Amino acid sequence: MRDIRTGGIPPVQQTEAELLTQITSGATGSVSAAAVSDDLLEEFGSLSAVLREPPTSLARVRGVGRSLAARIRAVGEIGRRLARTERGAPRLHVSGPEDVADLLLDEMRTLDREHFRAILLNTKNRILGVRTISIGSLNASVVHAREVFKAAVTESAQAIVLVHNHPSGQPEPSPEDLAVTERLVQAGRILGIEILDHVILGSRDYVSLKELGHI
Repeated sequence: MRDIRTGGIPPVQQTEAELLTQITSGATGSVSAAAVSDDLLEEFGSLSAVLREPPTSLARVRGVGRSLAARIRAVGEIGRRLARTERGAPRLHVSGPEDVADLLLDEMRTLDREHFRAILLNTKNRILGVRTISIGSLNASVVHAREVFKAAVTESAQAIVLVHNHPSGQPEPSPEDLAVTERLVQAGRILGIEILDHVILGSRDYVSLKELGHI
């Protein structure tokens, strides 16, 4: 049967190198797009890995400047958003750290700075909103209790799940992570807004401070 969408021509399955060459074409300067694509795949291992990399990592590859790194990042983000749309709307209810990872891991593992966010919940643990509290350096962010609880009061939240990423890719908590968590838990008790968990996101997995016994 003739395929109307392709004019009767069977679709050709393109390789990862060919797809990446199309993305990089015209933006690689004196280095050929094919050579840049080969170098990217050799450096990061696969097309999906390339599309997950932050621009700063991509720009270290020969022939990849800021503009091309931003283009590759944009293509990757489009793919991630389409995948989330096909899977359905993000969960509106938080029952554990796995829900937090489902909601934010794909996005936050590609960030090249530490982002500290608060998931604001009502009495039934339904999500009222997700607020970015601070954006820090490569390995630290400055978190003030007043900003965390200001967002909670504004949204009339009854509980909060804290979440931040480790740009290193390793989600193990640092002493500073534990100290910040303890301080915010204590502040929440005074205000009557419970900190349910603090989830730290790495490049592939996560750690729950509640499950580790720190909350």
